[in-house]
Amino acid sequence: MDIFNIISLGGGLALFLFGMNILGTGLEKISSGRMEKTLEKLTNNVFSGVLLGALVTAAIQSSSATTVIVVGMVNAGILKLRSAVGVIMGANIGTTVTGQILRLGDLENNASAGVLMQFLKPTTLAPLVAIVGILMFMICKHPKKKTIGEILIGFGILFQGMFSMEAAVQPLQDSEMLKNVFLQIQDIPLLGVIVGAVVTAIIQSSSASVGILQALSSTGAITYSSAFPIIMGQNIGTCITALLASIGTSKSAKQTAMVHLYFNVIGTGVFLTGVYLIQHFIGFPFWYDNIDKGGIANIHTIFNVVVTVLFIPFAGGLARLAEWTVRQSKSEKEKEQESLEPLDERFLVSPALAIGQCENVLDKMGSYALQNYRDVVTLFDKYDLKTVERVNEVEDAIDKMEDRISNYLLRINEEEITEDESKNVTLLLRLVSEFERIGDYSINLMERAEVLYDKQSKFSEKAMREFHTICDAVEEIVGMALEAFRKKDISLAMHIEPLEETIDTLEDTLKLKHIQRLKNGQCTIDAGLVFLEVLTNLERISDHCSNIGVYLIGHQKDSETLNRHEYIKKMHKGDTGDYNQLMQQYMDKYLLEITSKNS
Repeated sequence: MDIFNIISLGGGLALFLFGMNILGTGLEKISSGRMEKTLEKLTNNVFSGVLLGALVTAAIQSSSATTVIVVGMVNAGILKLRSAVGVIMGANIGTTVTGQILRLGDLENNASAGVLMQFLKPTTLAPLVAIVGILMFMICKHPKKKTIGEILIGFGILFQGMFSMEAAVQPLQDSEMLKNVFLQIQDIPLLGVIVGAVVTAIIQSSSASVGILQALSSTGAITYSSAFPIIMGQNIGTCITALLASIGTSKSAKQTAMVHLYFNVIGTGVFLTGVYLIQHFIGFPFWYDNIDKGGIANIHTIFNVVVTVLFIPFAGGLARLAEWTVRQSKSEKEKEQESLEPLDERFLVSPALAIGQCENVLDKMGSYALQNYRDVVTLFDKYDLKTVERVNEVEDAIDKMEDRISNYLLRINEEEITEDESKNVTLLLRLVSEFERIGDYSINLMERAEVLYDKQSKFSEKAMREFHTICDAVEEIVGMALEAFRKKDISLAMHIEPLEETIDTLEDTLKLKHIQRLKNGQCTIDAGLVFLEVLTNLERISDHCSNIGVYLIGHQKDSETLNRHEYIKKMHKGDTGDYNQLMQQYMDKYLLEITSKNS
């Protein structure tokens, strides 16, 4: 085997990895992160964890990616360590799918295959699939159809890489050196485990290292006895990705990576011991036979399924072992809980999941903005320094969230994302700004309350009643905007603009009433000016809620360039549903309240 064969082997491996990446990325886009998002709802049931881990890994074609996501989830506090154990077990099963796909190559040796089976042979099927894929990718306009084309292209490239590796290693068919290497592995199983682990750790993919072994099996130099320990080592080598991903994370996340390592190391030890004991006392009839792609795929699958079944009853023990290895005091655990990072960079491997995390943080940010508004309103009844301190702390948290979410969304936008994901990123960037501005205007209101407190002034009794009426309306619209975002409820979003228009009318009405009171000397100049400024800030908050409503409606209608002012004009004319009826309901609720209180 000369330098040119080595170059061909490297090129084949590059194509194989590239095809696997395209295939996994396409499957991830098709799933839109639904499988990964399901992990967030995971219970402590180890069986559901195994199932979800297997499905997610089969979808994204990488156990390494799944374990990285799980490490990130534990680091973010979404998953507990005990829940992560089942997912990691399932990921090891899911990663065997690639090897089972590649076993189709064994059909090439079936000379008696019929016409249908001839088409199923990879040398025929892979080019056909790639042709269909490239046509769909180039011709189709619909994003999902283009993604399906991308998956098919990945499938074709995956097999083309396998063909290149097989062709590159063909000269080894008669190599005595290669046969001697595998004979040594056959005699010294530990050597095979080390080789499998090192190769897999270098390329960080057990699927790829299994693929390389399957390519080498075409030389006829590999037996079951020499392949078996290598496959065991490959399962250990794949742990390197999770261990690297855990660097710089919380201790809980490090414990998760250790669970992955212990599962594979202990599982390999148990499985090796069991198999070699059976071989010694009973013997496998095929032990010294040449192994093919199907045999390699089957050993890989059987190992992971059997070990998972054996370890399911001891899932808690695995977690405790990891906790014992990476110890954590109570104070450290409390500090860790306070410093959880929901926008973990590890989620970027799954843009849909990363976007979902941004939505969760934005939900929290909106809740903070609403709570701050409610606290600020109480300062006009009784100015409390503890409340002021709490409001300032929450506002600081809102500002940090705004900065963190915006930067994280821009990072997502740099990834390869679908059109729908791009629209979601745009929507969230807009909403982040709106919720942050609501928080800012609440601070403005607090500063107005401080002015009244410093000057020992207060609103008149009538002004105070009117103030609480418009505050109730603003609290309702902020809560409505938050709930519409939280539930993606467009019908609720349609209620926002009628209420906003009602608040505008309230502001105008209350300003006129208050100016009249100033003229009549019914309230002081200092309190009067503050009251007018308060009304302006309250109306500005409702404006930002209106923006949130319009953005949500525009996103639902798939209109990135929805003209806010044009849409609002249509609403005011009654061209967009039950606007007039809703407007009347809110007018009756709040304007009548002012009339009745002032009568």
